[in-house]
Amino acid sequence: MSYTIIIILITAIIVGGIAASAVQQHKERKEAQKREEINKHKQVFDETEVAVSAALQMPVSQALIAILRKRALLALKGMYTQSPSTELKKKMKELSTALDELNLDAPAPELSSFTLPSTDKVIIKYIQAVKKLRQILRIETTKGNVSADIHAREDKVLECLQLRINVETLHKRGNDSVTAGMQGSARQYFEKAIAALKNHAPQDEYTQNRAAELSKMIMQLESTVKDNNMQNILAKKNKDSEEIDNLFAPKKKW
Repeated sequence: MSYTIIIILITAIIVGGIAASAVQQHKERKEAQKREEINKHKQVFDETEVAVSAALQMPVSQALIAILRKRALLALKGMYTQSPSTELKKKMKELSTALDELNLDAPAPELSSFTLPSTDKVIIKYIQAVKKLRQILRIETTKGNVSADIHAREDKVLECLQLRINVETLHKRGNDSVTAGMQGSARQYFEKAIAALKNHAPQDEYTQNRAAELSKMIMQLESTVKDNNMQNILAKKNKDSEEIDNLFAPKKKW
């Protein structure tokens, strides 16, 4: 009888241990899922905040800023649902206030106000930021947070901005090549810019005028190269003529 009781007790301990372990594992899995969910929302929030900082330096509409702010707010709400805190609540309130203060009826800045950043490092960051904004816009449209009409309108602005950055960067590099006396490289930069402008649809005042200006610069390059070649030919002829004259010149008598 005592052996039976002992066996029952041992079995109960084993079963209890297994049950406790299962409960602990379940708890750990839930905590891991919770952390994963929080990290996912935090990543979206951080990415969006960087995008907002970049967008505020660009000629974009308040509607696009609103899309970004709403995305950041949804990410904060997702974090708060998983792990409520005073800090998150405060951030959510601040974002809501910032959203309410946006004037969605305000006209977007003209793209003509865009000026190319001064250094290549900043230009690269600018290009990356525009690409990220277009990516976020696609994602939010896929989620149903942005209508197709708004997506088409805002993405077209970003596309035009991306074109301007590309063209003005090529123009800058072309000018630098001209200054360095590298006419061949300059021509290649200008031709790439013209190709980008002509491939853009629909054509507008910027694409047409800029393509014409760059084509004129290529013609000036060709004229300069021809002048330089002619000068080199004349200089060589003069040198050859001098050598012949010296060869047949009367010898001096000493």
